[in-house]
Amino acid sequence: MNTILSIAIFVTLLTSVILVLRFRSVRLNGSDPLPLTAFIAILFTSGLDVGLIMFPLTEFPVYESEPVYGFTNALAIEFGFWGFLVWGFYFLTTFYFCVVEPRLKLFEIGWIKLINNAVIIATCAFTGFLFLSYLPTYIEGISPWFRYGLVAAVVLGAVLSSTDIRYVKWLGLGSSAVFFGLIGLLWLSSGAGLTGLIESAANIGGYFANLPKFTQPLSDYHAFYLFWWFAWSIMIGQFVARFVGGLRVYQLMLALLILPSIPIALWFSVLYFYHTEALALAGGLQLSMVVVGVIFVVNSLDSLTRLYSENLGLTVKRLGGPGYVLAHWSLLFGLILLYQCTPWKIEWIGLVVIAIYCAIYALTFIRREGLQPLKS
Repeated sequence: MNTILSIAIFVTLLTSVILVLRFRSVRLNGSDPLPLTAFIAILFTSGLDVGLIMFPLTEFPVYESEPVYGFTNALAIEFGFWGFLVWGFYFLTTFYFCVVEPRLKLFEIGWIKLINNAVIIATCAFTGFLFLSYLPTYIEGISPWFRYGLVAAVVLGAVLSSTDIRYVKWLGLGSSAVFFGLIGLLWLSSGAGLTGLIESAANIGGYFANLPKFTQPLSDYHAFYLFWWFAWSIMIGQFVARFVGGLRVYQLMLALLILPSIPIALWFSVLYFYHTEALALAGGLQLSMVVVGVIFVVNSLDSLTRLYSENLGLTVKRLGGPGYVLAHWSLLFGLILLYQCTPWKIEWIGLVVIAIYCAIYALTFIRREGLQPLKS
């Protein structure tokens, strides 16, 4: 599988470079364009989940102990798994759904549409399942009833917020503001000061000094992350493309690589200070992390639910408000419960998405005459 993954990464990165060089000045506009701040907020909160909040403190020791990561520090490794270059996946798919799909409508082809929406639903439910699985780690001593009840409530909140597109902008902006607030809270509580934060953040330079290494899977765990990014790439690009508001191609690339990476770098730098100084997270701080993590899960499930419901015509207009909420809540929560009885892995979804990439590349080449109006 890692060989397939390596080839897919190389092809997508090469394609992105070619697109920027060939069409750098082309302006991109979605069907519901928003200012850059709102667009990035929606992208950031839709394209990430609770793992961003909770994983780093458990992963830093792993990266320090395993020889495969010994070429740099743990913060640089963590940033490489979540920041900068991996957001290039979203650039490619956002460009596609802004420019290519409106002309060729390849995702309206029956079998592609079916597989794509199956992937969206499966990934949406798998995100909820991961949240369910890791809750005992986030909340020590959580009871089974509260655990399942919280997941059910999170899914319900996501489905309710997906009923109106107006909620997306405010949920994205609000979630981003809350996340920056969490960064500030933990930073002030750490006693790091500006000097400590800068010294901690300087370790991220190890990522950029070893950037080529991150273009291929370093380990099976890194491959898991990369498959995860692939699994999300088409659906997030399809969702956020509608909100692009007049950015040129090169501006979109720079915005996606740089802007989401700034809060990620700040967050990881604060957590790395806690790790290196062996600081314990007090109950209130840990609870704040859980709350923000829950908000991120709601954001992710909201965007994916809205996407597949529109693709399949299972909208509020067609089903009615109560029918829409009941249908999608039952589907997603039912699949979350079902995943406990299956050996399902995100790597499998990533492989299916790579297969969709292959089909789209081939069909785009076959039908390339339909792209002739596009000029650099």
